[in-house]
Amino acid sequence: MENNEYIYIVLIKALTGLGKFSRKISKYEYTHIAVSLDEKLDDFVTFSRKNHYSPFNAGFMHEKREHYAFGKNKKVKVKIFKIPVSEEDKVKITDYIKEIENDKEYIFNLYSMLTMPIFHGIKIYKVLNCMSFVSKVIELSNSVKMEKKYYKYNIEEIDKLLEGYSIKEEYLDKEKDDNKYMSKNGVIFNLKMFFKLNGQLIYRMLFKRKDSYE
Repeated sequence: MENNEYIYIVLIKALTGLGKFSRKISKYEYTHIAVSLDEKLDDFVTFSRKNHYSPFNAGFMHEKREHYAFGKNKKVKVKIFKIPVSEEDKVKITDYIKEIENDKEYIFNLYSMLTMPIFHGIKIYKVLNCMSFVSKVIELSNSVKMEKKYYKYNIEEIDKLLEGYSIKEEYLDKEKDDNKYMSKNGVIFNLKMFFKLNGQLIYRMLFKRKDSYE
């Protein structure tokens, strides 16, 4: 079947405090990654925080440009890959995204993200982060040969994996502000989200079979 459809993988130079800290440690520019299903690049599908000031309130997200270029920031640097896919694989990808979006059991894989340099990816029952989610989409695209499990790729490795499909590095301008996304939550709310997420992750690591889902 001919590859006459496309998806877009977008690396983002996140302007958050965590993103800036990560760049200092890794010396690598891009710290976030998302999927866009069309060339307009105004809907970025990924796993991330749901509120700028609440890093533990995280999960599946449709992010917009204003979630990357926030406050005084007018633009954000990105690297874009245009991936050719067959119509059949495009359907598989869109179905996968819909499945994850509609399954409220999926949560954010904080542990895999924090320990990536040490353990190179941790698979937990229905738990994803931006790297594992996008890597699974890449796997479904059948566009490149992946030498290891999808959840073991970090962003820099995905960058190298897709180097033949890179089309440009540029700055995206934000179109508006998202006041709801940028609203501040109190310490109590953030502590509640911290304990809730950690409790869910620990429970699933102890009692849920990681090989019982994909």
